[in-house]
Amino acid sequence: MDTLVFRGRAFDGERLCQDTMLQIDVRSGLISGFGERGELELARDAKVVQLEGSTVLPGLIDGHLHFYSAKGSGVGAWAAVPDTLAVLRAVGDLRRLLSAGFTAVRELGSKGGVHIAQGVEEGAFPGPEVVSCSRALAQTGEDDDPPAFPLELAQQLASYTHFCDGPWECRRAVRKVVRDGGRVVKFYASGAFSRGGRVQPNFTAEEIGAIVDEAHRAGLKVAAHAYGEEAILSAVRAGVDSVEHGLGLTPALAREMSRKGIFYVPTLVTYQGKSYSNRSKEQLVKRHLEEDMELAAKHRVSVVMGSDIVGDADRPHGRNYEEIVAEAKFLGNTGALVAATSTAAQCLGLQDCGLLKKGFHANVIVVRGDPTVDIQALAPENVTHVVKSGVLVASGQ
Repeated sequence: MDTLVFRGRAFDGERLCQDTMLQIDVRSGLISGFGERGELELARDAKVVQLEGSTVLPGLIDGHLHFYSAKGSGVGAWAAVPDTLAVLRAVGDLRRLLSAGFTAVRELGSKGGVHIAQGVEEGAFPGPEVVSCSRALAQTGEDDDPPAFPLELAQQLASYTHFCDGPWECRRAVRKVVRDGGRVVKFYASGAFSRGGRVQPNFTAEEIGAIVDEAHRAGLKVAAHAYGEEAILSAVRAGVDSVEHGLGLTPALAREMSRKGIFYVPTLVTYQGKSYSNRSKEQLVKRHLEEDMELAAKHRVSVVMGSDIVGDADRPHGRNYEEIVAEAKFLGNTGALVAATSTAAQCLGLQDCGLLKKGFHANVIVVRGDPTVDIQALAPENVTHVVKSGVLVASGQ
């Protein structure tokens, strides 16, 4: 069987089409045709899957996650996992992600992230394509630098982070990411929450400028972890490619991000359902889950699905689609699907991905129902087929 065909309803990465035929060349791993039924000539050897009440769509993309692979939760638990064990545990997470319909993910700081990516690429174990940052960049004393340990030991344990201070150290850290084989540079423009609930901006303007300039010189995109207006502003001024989390978005910042084409990855599910004893934390999170997203939608900022699921006891991989559900509240079902397919592919720099289009990579899933009507159709239990690079890797759920 050299050709696989799906007939029926399709979401092509931008809009819903009711009566289509998607043709996949299994040998090349590419989409050989897509259009309304009757427009394409069916190959003689084609295996045809008739979609009865189901929908075919591009493989889902999670634009922000981690493989911390910890049995506990929090920085201490993440740091304590040996690098080799973290990678081995991640193999199970990769299988869960793939069977849930995710054919690509962006890993923004994990132990052994580039080796996880390499293992998938070489076929050592199944999983979505992994776009890895190798290690995140952080200033000394930042959240990933646990103060309970002596400095050198703390930074050694946090082996998913390069620590750098001053513009030239920041440039060297970017060069380490390039040397490691990272495909994106991630840095902390702020921490998360400090004691008292305050948000502490990280890095100076000169340091951030050095990171962005060095990354772009190497042809890599830059993702900025940013909490608070000051940190977001510093990242946007420096010309980052995406703002991660982005708590504290303002109308002016949203307009500028839209103008510059900077992607917004709000990671809503990482905050949902949590209680905060500190009032300022609670207010910032509440605003993020409501007003920030409304601003992004109003000013047409390009929103990208990113769950920030880390693979620990509190946030295990497997139901990452819940971020799409959360974003649908503000973007509508179709907008949330775009954020998880075509827009996410653009953000990650994945060429010829995220759309059902001739010549594009055949990363495709089929779900029961119509996710433009009921976004819960994307739940893992509704994913019946997963095709990655033209190969049917999951079927018949």
